[in-house]
Amino acid sequence: MESFVLALTRPRVAAALLLAASALALAVAYAAQYWGGLVPCPLCLYQRVPYVAGGALAAAALSARAARFLPLLLLLAAAAFFANAGIAFYHVGVENHLWASAVCADAAPTIASIEDLRKALARPPPKPCDAVDWTLFGVSMAGYNVVASAGLAALAFAAAARARWGGE
Repeated sequence: MESFVLALTRPRVAAALLLAASALALAVAYAAQYWGGLVPCPLCLYQRVPYVAGGALAAAALSARAARFLPLLLLLAAAAFFANAGIAFYHVGVENHLWASAVCADAAPTIASIEDLRKALARPPPKPCDAVDWTLFGVSMAGYNVVASAGLAALAFAAAARARWGGE
């Protein structure tokens, strides 16, 4: 009888878990934004993209009829989640003022006319990436995203390795 952890690395099981986790992460992000009133910064928005990519790759792995595509799809999903862990780690560093953000710099808008000035004054200023709106036990959403994305990357990589060398 295979252990619970080993059962999670079965390629189709892992793909289903990756898809569910991606959907849950995106649902939490959008709920925090639209129901919780948290305004996302550009780095927050960038962290959503790998969840879409990883979820799409997991869905493709679930629907792949040929098992030979499973390792590649799961490896690409692992890369997406690993990249997201890097983005989230960078965001945590920005939040803790360990480094300045190259993405969220407060660049002055280009104003060439009075109409451009009116438009710039009418919209709210962009949210700075170093402003933390929500924490749980002192950890921001970006901090939790580092852990979640790294875990999902490890799961996807283990499932890809099992699909390639360990059989389904």
